[in-house]
Order: sequence, then structure tokens, then C-alpha cells
Amino acid sequence: MNKNNIKEKLQSVFVDVFDDEDLTISNSTNSDDIEEWDSLNHIALVLSIEKCFNIRFMTGEVQSLNDVGEMIKLLEEKTSINS
Repeated sequence: MNKNNIKEKLQSVFVDVFDDEDLTISNSTNSDDIEEWDSLNHIALVLSIEKCFNIRFMTGEVQSLNDVGEMIKLLEEKTSINS
């Protein structure tokens, strides 16, 4: 799966989790950019990403994700392993 496919799927996940049709993510999008992105929504986001991409994150991986760009990079690695 390439970066564009991953970003498109992530966009849908973010819209669903944060219930905001107008939300647009970029590689630099982080929790400071989305008011609703608190600890509970972070858990919901991680679980939704895992379900959408049919992968599992390790605890250390989740803690190291600081922005969407890092999520995309990790998802590229995980989806290439699972293919």
C-alpha cells in the first residue's frame, strides 16, 4: 500500500473518529491541531486505524506517533509486512 492510499484511508478514519466532515489531515497534523483529539479519542483513533488497516500496534509504537506523517510511515511498514 502506498502513501497516498494510506493517507486517503486515514483521512476517512479521522473524519469518522472526530465526527467532522470538514476535517482535512496533512503529514504535520497532530493532537494540537484537532481540539477533540484528547486521550480517549486517541485510543478510539488507534483502534479505528488498527481495524481499518487490519494491523496491530505495539504499545511503544503508539507512544511514538507524534503526527500523521509518522502514522503513515508506520502504516507503510506494517502493511508491507502483512502483504
